[in-house]
Parts: sequence; structure tokens; C-alpha cells
Amino acid sequence: MDKLHRTHGTGGFDSSQLRGLGPDCVIEPGVLVFHPENVTLGRNVYVGHQTILKGYHQNELRVGDGTWIGQQCFLHAAGGITIGANVGIGPAVKILTSQHVEAGRDTAVLRSPVTVAPVVVEDDADVGIGAILLPGITIGRGAIVGAGAVVTADIPAYTVVAGVPARVLRHRP
Repeated sequence: MDKLHRTHGTGGFDSSQLRGLGPDCVIEPGVLVFHPENVTLGRNVYVGHQTILKGYHQNELRVGDGTWIGQQCFLHAAGGITIGANVGIGPAVKILTSQHVEAGRDTAVLRSPVTVAPVVVEDDADVGIGAILLPGITIGRGAIVGAGAVVTADIPAYTVVAGVPARVLRHRP
């Protein structure tokens, strides 16, 4: 196969290929996992239909115990993703850990260098439907990210944010 027609594979996997799989996990039909050797799911994790867990040849995608990942999510772990315990990840959430950097007008953005940075979602947080988490951010413990929010900076523990870009609405008692 020539360079122009290479593939990342089908995403089909056998659960024995995962780096770690805790007991009582549910992985719904249609879930795709790339580089399963770098994906760890804790105990009692739910992964919804048609979600893509895009592990990477470097770094890891780790999901803590009791976490729920909704349908049609896209988690791209080039820079590493750590999701804590008892986290809710709503349907259609995107977690990105890489981005192109501008290389000037003479270079198409698509051909410019890529940087990676980890994303961390701490225990007990909740990420609403359709939210997007950009590279290098941390969602603090117990924080809530509203539906459709685009998170571009760290969110402190027990903070509620929403909007594009995400802004603090309040602090949880």
C-alpha cells in the first residue's frame, strides 16, 4: 500500500487486546478502539454505541471505575487522556489532545506541525452532551461542563461552566 492510501485500521478489537479491562464493563456494539494496547477501562465502565476510543502509539487513554461514556463520543489520546472515577461523559463529546500549529501562510494548516498535550477529567465530574475538550486542559473534581461547551482552559474543581468558549457560571456548594 502506498503512502497516499495507508489506513489507521478498522478499529475492530477484541477486549483481550485492551491494556486493562475491569470487571462489569459494558462496551456497546459499534464501539471502535484504535491502539487497544494503550487503552485501560476500570471496573463498571460503560462505553456507548458508536463511540471511538482512539488510543495512540504513544501515551494512554485511561478511564476510571464507574465512569459512563455516552454514544458517539470521540476520544483522541495522542497526548494522553485520563478520565477519573464516576465521571459522566455525555453523548457526542469530543476530547482532543492534538492540534496543528500555524506555520505561516506558505504552509497549509493541514501540513503544519502537530503538538500534543494531555487532557485530564478528574473524579466525579460531568461533561454535557456535545461538549468539546481541547488539548492541555484539566476538568477539576466534581466540575460540570454544560452541553455544547468548548473548553479551552482548565476548569477548577466544583465549578459549573458553559458556552463557547466555556465560562464560569457558578461554583457548586
